[in-house]
Amino acid sequence: MNVHEFLQNPDEHVRFAAYLDKLGHVADPDEADLVGSVLTDPDQTMARSAVLRHLDRRAAGLYPGPAYEGWAQALTQATIDHPFLAQRLREWSLFRAVTLKLPWQPDDLLAASNWLQLKTAAGTSTKAIEILAEAGRTKRIRNTARTSLSHRSES
Repeated sequence: MNVHEFLQNPDEHVRFAAYLDKLGHVADPDEADLVGSVLTDPDQTMARSAVLRHLDRRAAGLYPGPAYEGWAQALTQATIDHPFLAQRLREWSLFRAVTLKLPWQPDDLLAASNWLQLKTAAGTSTKAIEILAEAGRTKRIRNTARTSLSHRSES
């Protein structure tokens, strides 16, 4: 992708939509390069926002399957200079581990962002939900986890 053609449009909303469209249709082998190109946009807030939305969309579809690992490694390299994006990828990997019953550490979950804690509190891992019901970062997270636990006991 030639990012310069997008930069000719000064409206960041138009560029944001164009980036999302390109990211939504990119071939897997070209995805990391495209993410890297988007992240060269001078409006870093907008560029990171577009990439974040893309990462969330892709990770939500990939995390249950074996393709996730290679995808996450490639995208981690593409986002290495963007701490928030790299953190989101790490948190998707933790969410994957919790959800698929792979090895994970409770301290990692407790140190994670509100986003991940809330997503996990509404999830399927009884162990993780119990931890968050007791020690989640916010009242909302703890309440969501307690509600998830009560729904499980009613089932």
